[in-house]
This record gives sequence, structure tokens and C-alpha cells, in this order.
Amino acid sequence: MRRSAAREISETAMSDGWDESAAAWIAGMGETGDFGRTCVLDVPMLARLRGRGFRRALDVGCGEGRFCRRMQDLGIATTGIDPTDALLRRARALDPEGTYLPGRAEALPFADGAFDLVVSYLTLIDIPDIRTAIPEMARVLGPGGTLLIANLTSFATAGGWTEDGDGVRRFRIDDYLEERAEWAEWHGIRVRNWHRPLSLYLGLLLGQGLVLRHFDEPVPHGGEPAKVARYRRVPWFLVMEWEKPGGMVAASGNG
Repeated sequence: MRRSAAREISETAMSDGWDESAAAWIAGMGETGDFGRTCVLDVPMLARLRGRGFRRALDVGCGEGRFCRRMQDLGIATTGIDPTDALLRRARALDPEGTYLPGRAEALPFADGAFDLVVSYLTLIDIPDIRTAIPEMARVLGPGGTLLIANLTSFATAGGWTEDGDGVRRFRIDDYLEERAEWAEWHGIRVRNWHRPLSLYLGLLLGQGLVLRHFDEPVPHGGEPAKVARYRRVPWFLVMEWEKPGGMVAASGNG
């Protein structure tokens, strides 16, 4: 029998693997990032930011600061927050003038409405208490501000590729509706990731009064052909843009 989500939250908060995996993560990401970031997510994420007039952004779960530096290239002042000291040290080494602070998404150390842009770039899957974290992200977002999210699709966190008896690789999912944390391992990294059905994320975001302005399941923009083919068969990521009502914002659309 699987353990309850509450027990998983408690255990994950004590040891989620990030401290032990930080060195492998830094080595694997480099300056450009992995395939998913470089070839799939960076293009649509940055497209949502260009020409929008954002002034001050919070990157929740900034890691080694890679996307903070991308936003700075667009003229956006950034603050990064992350619970892993080794990743913050790397971020500060690469960006000595940047602001990188220790902390967790569930208790953001900022005033209400402090940012006009909050970014969660592949971090929702790492957050144990998402029911507290999403309201926190909405709280520190000013009226008219944007919450920009990239996350693994929920069917990706509930499944994976398998090879049938006929030798054909197919993607299968199971226990989709069951919220749970499981260990993910690749290239020397071993961390806990959270699976949650998409309806849970959407319910929490809508519950904060946020308005969905953009949704996409992006495909690769180049990269190794075999990987491109897999990501086109089953989209691995989603991108969502949410607006906090009550202020003036630039037109966004869904294109």
C-alpha cells in the first residue's frame, strides 16, 4: 500500500536528495541546460517574457540561477530563491551581482505584491506542500502580474516508456489520480519528484483567483533526432501563464 501524501510531504521535507545531487546537477546543466530546457522550454518561456515590460521577477526554485540570467538578458531584475545551498553558491559565483536567497516556496520571505512576475521553471514537481506554495506565489504577485509556469505534464510523472512484447516502445501511465512522491534518477542525480494530476494544479491556481492566459505543450526546437521524435510522440512538458486580476498588463494572447 502506498503511503499517504501527508507522510510523504513530511519525509520529503527532511531529505529530498537535492543536497546530495547538487554537484551532479551543476555538472549536467552547465550554462546552457539540458535537452528539455535548451531544446524544448527556453524558447516558449522566453517568448512569454519578451516585450512585456516586466520589471521585477521572482524565480521560485532558481537552482544554479540559469533562468534568472536569461531573464536579466531581457532587462528584467531578478531574485532567485532556492532551498539548496550548493546551488545558490553556484548561482552567486556565476552572477555575483545577482540576488539569490535561501528559502522554500511554501514560505516566501517577501511582501504581498512584491513582484510583477513570478516564475516556476520545472519546480512544481519538487515542492512537497503545493497547497501552501501556490497561494504563496499568488500572494507575492502584484495585481496585474504574471505567474509563468513550466512543469512536467502530469501523465509524464505518472508513467514512462515501456517496450511491449512485440518490441514496440509505447508510453504508459498508471495511478494518474494518486498524488505521490517518487525517486527520479538520471546522470548521477537522485531526487524526489511529485506526481499530481493536472486537475489538482489547476484547482489550486483557480482557487487563488488567477486567470489562465496561455497554455501550451511545447515540442522541441532542434536537438538529437531520436529525442525529438520521443518528445513529439508524447509531450513531456507544459507551459502555463496565469494573470492576477486587478491591474494593467500587456496583451498576452495564446499564440
